[in-house]
Amino acid sequence: MKSIKFVLAGILFGIIMSKSEAISWYRIQEMFRFQSFHMYGLMGTAVVAGSIAVFIIKKFNINDYTGKLIVFQDKEKSFLRYIIGGTIFGLGWALTGACPGPMFVNVGYGYFGMLIVIFGALVGTYLYGVVKDKLPH
Repeated sequence: MKSIKFVLAGILFGIIMSKSEAISWYRIQEMFRFQSFHMYGLMGTAVVAGSIAVFIIKKFNINDYTGKLIVFQDKEKSFLRYIIGGTIFGLGWALTGACPGPMFVNVGYGYFGMLIVIFGALVGTYLYGVVKDKLPH
């Protein structure tokens, strides 16, 4: 029962995603067609909240749930890898109408066709792991 807090956090995340309409295919399509500010406002709010959380974690040297200090690693500066990766991610997002978080929330919501999308995401992740060392990054 130690992991009940993670289950509760997942349920809370799902409720927030659902109530904010972040799992809505129509909202996502509106965003990609620049027809609505809704998703941009939602993501902007998440970026601001995340930035504040990172600032607080760094400022007060906060530990994780196991007691270890949270340390942020600097990312490698490479423009091309982010353009290619972001394009692949964006195409998948636009085609399926869901990114990784909402995929699972949609299954919980009863949209079982999303299991095909989850399977594809897992296969893609596995294939990346197989060829990762051969890629130029």
